[in-house]
Amino acid sequence: MNLILKYFPNLTEDQIYKFNKLQVLYEDWNLKINVVSRKDIDELYLRHVLHSLGIAKIISFKDGTKILDVGTGGGFPGIPLAIMFPECSFHLVDSIAKKLKVVNEVIEGLGLTNVKTTHSRVEAINDTYDFIVSRAVAAMPTFVHWTKGKIAKEQNHDLKNGILYLKGGDLTEELQDYKTITIYNLSEYFFEDFYETKKVVHLPLKYRG
Repeated sequence: MNLILKYFPNLTEDQIYKFNKLQVLYEDWNLKINVVSRKDIDELYLRHVLHSLGIAKIISFKDGTKILDVGTGGGFPGIPLAIMFPECSFHLVDSIAKKLKVVNEVIEGLGLTNVKTTHSRVEAINDTYDFIVSRAVAAMPTFVHWTKGKIAKEQNHDLKNGILYLKGGDLTEELQDYKTITIYNLSEYFFEDFYETKKVVHLPLKYRG
């Protein structure tokens, strides 16, 4: 938890309470349904919570922003971002029901009212969002195909509507066909070794009416 306060010192008491509670909730539920590896549970804040909040270093979502989290798994990056931006609405989607059971229990345990979940493949979601977030669930071309037609028309941020993707490693080949992409190195924001190769990739996407 100190790690979160190190990089986000201006949290409200409610946010601090909720971030603190994450460890207990995930430890408890992970014993019943394994969604996070044992090592990662021990380093939950370093490897999952702070990593998710890398997006919050790139953009401060304005109140009313709609965000889709694709392949949310155990609730990352959606749940930490929902705590960080309580006036935004988050839609967490995953095709694996048991993972969403844990996510739903964590949401309930935290009392989050700005998050909904859907057990579905993302292609079946018929709504539009300002931003689509995810943690490396597929190569970018596949991900772009999955999320086609899901970006809202109205722009409310300096950063254009589109995908905010948490990725790692050398992305040169994977991203070579995308000319409008911006890569943010998380090592410029977080100084732990874990973030040496971690990135946030922003790909603006046009509204398709």
